[in-house]
Amino acid sequence: MTRREAREHCFKMLFCQDFYPAEEKEEQLERYFDAPVEDVTGKDGADEVLHQVDLEGADKTALEARVEAIMKKIPELDEKINGVAEGWKTRRMGRVELTILRLALFEMKEDQEIPEKVAINEAVELAKKFGGDGAPAFVNGILAKLVEERSE
Repeated sequence: MTRREAREHCFKMLFCQDFYPAEEKEEQLERYFDAPVEDVTGKDGADEVLHQVDLEGADKTALEARVEAIMKKIPELDEKINGVAEGWKTRRMGRVELTILRLALFEMKEDQEIPEKVAINEAVELAKKFGGDGAPAFVNGILAKLVEERSE
């Protein structure tokens, strides 16, 4: 599994968690791996797979561990996001954009193997794929402010 694929799975798993109470989160994480394949016909008429989970062993274990680590940091991540998001507190943000911001900020703060620029670029790509028209610019703007704050 590539890092991009892992990041996308991580995003989807985190996104799903926002819809369930805390006591169901573990069960819902496990259900993610049993989800059916989803596809859509693209603009060019070709079928595109939107969701396919075929993970076992080390990949599955690593993905679960990463999602759990991010979930534990959500209050801290949200505090950082709220600190730079003028007029857009996390409670008002769309779930797609908020999930992308949490994932990217976690990568920027906690994963020394991923350069900040890569984390931001990948977040913008996720926003293009899963967010609305303004999502890429919004995500990029918030993450740029977080980088500025960290370098001060």
